[in-house]
Amino acid sequence: MSTHQPPMPQAPAAAPDWQAAPGGPYPGYTSPIPVVRTHLGHALASEWTKIRSVRSTMWTIGVFVLLVVGIGLLTGALVEANSDSTSLSGENPLSFGFFGLLLGSICIITLGVLTTASEYGTGMIRTTMTACPSRARVLAAKSIVFFALAFVVTLVTSGFVAMVHASLLGNTGARTPTGGDWFKATVGISLYMALLGLLSLLIGSVIRHSAGAITIMIGVVLAPLVLALFMVTESLDKLRQWLFEYSIPNQLGVFYANSLTESGPSGWDPLWIMIGVTAAAYAGAYALLQNRDV
Repeated sequence: MSTHQPPMPQAPAAAPDWQAAPGGPYPGYTSPIPVVRTHLGHALASEWTKIRSVRSTMWTIGVFVLLVVGIGLLTGALVEANSDSTSLSGENPLSFGFFGLLLGSICIITLGVLTTASEYGTGMIRTTMTACPSRARVLAAKSIVFFALAFVVTLVTSGFVAMVHASLLGNTGARTPTGGDWFKATVGISLYMALLGLLSLLIGSVIRHSAGAITIMIGVVLAPLVLALFMVTESLDKLRQWLFEYSIPNQLGVFYANSLTESGPSGWDPLWIMIGVTAAAYAGAYALLQNRDV
């Protein structure tokens, strides 16, 4: 008669290498993928990848360059062809870059709005916020990437047009631009345009609707000037004058010493005004982003 032998006790299997020691942050598991604490640099890389990989960026920037360079060169050629050696006596030859930049501002506005509002239209904003739960970091990354892109593109195009105008109109009696003229017509105007686009980005974040935000920003650019043109009564004279002075087109003209009025902003005043308006819009967009669902 055979006797049943109980199984011999066996040593417990060794824990796999991927298991964490007891008492760790996640007992029983350690990710094989290195865990890296995220920071603003990661958000900037993500936003740069997004903004350079969508078609709207290439289209809006392409049209912007075409308008600024094309209209700038055409204006310079027409002025040079219809001028003699004294026609532009004492004029700043760089001021003719104003016309292309005024139309090109619509492209900067459009790209700024699409940088934020388009994500709400497609639902991509949920993925963005999941990957980066810090909403302040997301808004900051979008703002920095867009501002840098708008500034560089505007600086290159406005600088090219300015050099062409200075060379082309040298025999028309126009004065030689000073260092201050060059700085304002390139760096100054580029900062202003980038801030205008950043303001559009923030309005897009607030409105969350591309068409609506673009319409609002085009109204901000054109409506004051158009309204002022129809205010012909004496009782509205002060309001008409104020609208002329602080309209976006007039503020752009100030960078070329081409103001529509004798009073109002001068020097670097338009840049400080735009910085103040953009800062207020940023505070509002941040507050709404923190308190609204995506």
